[in-house]
Amino acid sequence: MSNSKTIKVALAGAGAFGIKHLDGIKNIDGVEVVSLISRDLEKTREVAAKYGIGHVTTDLADSLALPEVDAVILCTPTQMHAAQSLACLKAGKHVQVEIPLADSWKDAEEVVALAKRSGLVAMCGHTRRFNPSHQYVHKKIQAGEFNIQQMDVQTYFFRRTNMNALGQARSWTDHLLWHHAAHTVDLFAYQCGSPIVKANAVQGPIHPTLGIAMDMSIQLKAANGAICTLSLSFNNDGPLGTFFRYIGDTATYIARYDDLVNGKEEKIDVSQVDVSMNGIELQDREFFAAIREGREPNSSVAQVLPCYQVLHDLEQQLNAA
Repeated sequence: MSNSKTIKVALAGAGAFGIKHLDGIKNIDGVEVVSLISRDLEKTREVAAKYGIGHVTTDLADSLALPEVDAVILCTPTQMHAAQSLACLKAGKHVQVEIPLADSWKDAEEVVALAKRSGLVAMCGHTRRFNPSHQYVHKKIQAGEFNIQQMDVQTYFFRRTNMNALGQARSWTDHLLWHHAAHTVDLFAYQCGSPIVKANAVQGPIHPTLGIAMDMSIQLKAANGAICTLSLSFNNDGPLGTFFRYIGDTATYIARYDDLVNGKEEKIDVSQVDVSMNGIELQDREFFAAIREGREPNSSVAQVLPCYQVLHDLEQQLNAA
């Protein structure tokens, strides 16, 4: 693709996360969202009007049929990710799918195989690779100034009913293992630069109506000896989100989304790490740059596949318990 041509994008899923992408894309030159897909036509029209998007539909196939669409960003329910990613690739469109790539190992493998055959850019939204806070730590590791000994991660929500980040009712059920643990499992291996060789999990009781475990604990070990302890809960009545403590040989860092402090809670300036302080925008910038440059993006579906192998193994463990 020539550098002068505008990349035309269809965005599927006008919920809390889709809007974060729309806000990020506004800051990126040479990219235009031309089609918006979501299940509620009226609400989708409202969002489209706000962002100046001309085409609105409730069916992804309508957008894939538009010849001007170069790329698709999927911010849809987890259960649809793999099938929709395959549909985009089959239609000849570059695709970025929000985390998780899939909710089964078989589906994740299938997406990676088709992406490889297609030669198209296929990327998964493992945003933690792009947050300035985590990029800062990554650069320290690459420079040989910091090595992880342990990561201690808490992923906490208060979600006893099926709500999204905006407090709206969800059409689908979220999942601690396949969705929320995916962030940390991928980030741990990525930051260590070393594959995960050991993984254990235990979970609390299954919720009677949601049908999922509301609490989970995961232990990971990388080939280089680093370890990770991950606690996940939908029961935590307190600050929401994921908090990462990096315990290393020369420092301790605590990352909260795009912000970073040291082990003494002293703020670290990460404003110069990249061109933006917004991890979602940086993730989208990488997607569009990879399309323009005809290269594999950071967080390509192939790069994140090992994470889904670990999640699969953990699921087998939990099912056998």
